[in-house]
Amino acid sequence: MTVESIEPVRFPEYGAYESDCPARLGVDIFGNSWLTVIVYTLRDGPMRPVELRRAIGGISQKMLTQTLRRMETMGLLERRRYAEAPPRVEYSLTPAGVDLLRPIFALGEWADRHGDAVRAALYDDLQD
Repeated sequence: MTVESIEPVRFPEYGAYESDCPARLGVDIFGNSWLTVIVYTLRDGPMRPVELRRAIGGISQKMLTQTLRRMETMGLLERRRYAEAPPRVEYSLTPAGVDLLRPIFALGEWADRHGDAVRAALYDDLQD
């Protein structure tokens, strides 16, 4: 595969990554590692925050809460409160969140194909 054989998505002219450019939004989403991890973790259906935190591992409660709120504001997930005692909350992906799984899966495939080579190159660079 060569760069020439990859057809880029054609967007209207926005300039070099101006604030309203869709590509910039994509870079922002993938720049937040917890966001993509949460989307991937919710791929099989709704989860409560405690289940998410346990499944993800290594994320603080504060970071999980901040990321969930941001994702809700972005329209990537839906928060559902149940009128129970004690209160119960679940998060699930919206259609936009489900669609985000496509590039996440594609990135995972890329990492599977090239991860060993990238790690080896990094290791070699550290040895120099």
